[in-house]
Amino acid sequence: MGLIALIAHDEKKPELLELCRAWMPFLMRHELIATLTSGNLLRHRLGLEVDCALSGPHGGDLQIGAMVAAGDIDVVIFLRDPLTPHAHDPDIQALMKVCDVHRVPLATNRATAELCLSALTASARPSRHLSVLADDD
Repeated sequence: MGLIALIAHDEKKPELLELCRAWMPFLMRHELIATLTSGNLLRHRLGLEVDCALSGPHGGDLQIGAMVAAGDIDVVIFLRDPLTPHAHDPDIQALMKVCDVHRVPLATNRATAELCLSALTASARPSRHLSVLADDD
């Protein structure tokens, strides 16, 4: 099945762990990529197989954005903390923009992450090809 990107700001890493624990059987059947710190956390705490990009502040968000642009990623789950300033905010904005441009579902909070994962479970096709998630306006 498709590649799922998992990213979380430091303040949201516990929430990412909870989400992934709840969706563990499903996530274990998919290819996963994460930024370095998030990926290492998922590997060590949950035993998930996760490929890692660099950490977000060191270009990991941009690496994942490049994968989105190349058509390699089907959904991005980026649990962000909108109340804390981040030095690499331009990289975060670039990742969000490339998801919009390439019509890749982007979940920035747990509620939308649950919706994206639920949609993936309902279809055998990659999420960005689901008309419900990538409808033409």
